[in-house]
Amino acid sequence: MAKPIRIVYAREPTIEVAEFRQVLERSGLGTIRPVADEPRLQAMLSAANLIVTARLDRADATLVGVARCVTDFSWCCYLSELAVSASAQGLGIGKGLLDEVRRQVGPSVSVVLASVPDAVGFYERAGMARMQDTFWYKREH
Repeated sequence: MAKPIRIVYAREPTIEVAEFRQVLERSGLGTIRPVADEPRLQAMLSAANLIVTARLDRADATLVGVARCVTDFSWCCYLSELAVSASAQGLGIGKGLLDEVRRQVGPSVSVVLASVPDAVGFYERAGMARMQDTFWYKREH
């Protein structure tokens, strides 16, 4: 019988750009994130003030999921990336990352995100409410 896969969730002050890029690419988000622009990826990580990771519980502690957030820890938390490597999808890691983000910011903080169309059902099943009146200025590059 195969040993169950254990996942360790943690708040990390930062992660390596190469690890971040790899999870973005393996999750599918690499097609809509600047994975070829290492300085921009580093800036994204440096500016985040909450990074929650999901790592395999083994010696190499492979990163299989990441939630990158910008928050004031008082009122709101913008979850800008929730990425899980395709090989680890279906193990509950996305929900585990959401739960850990909520635990880190506490119950008085709203967590908001912009979903890619293919992930809408996941967020609804996770219990997130869809917001109808949301607006944005789209980035130009």
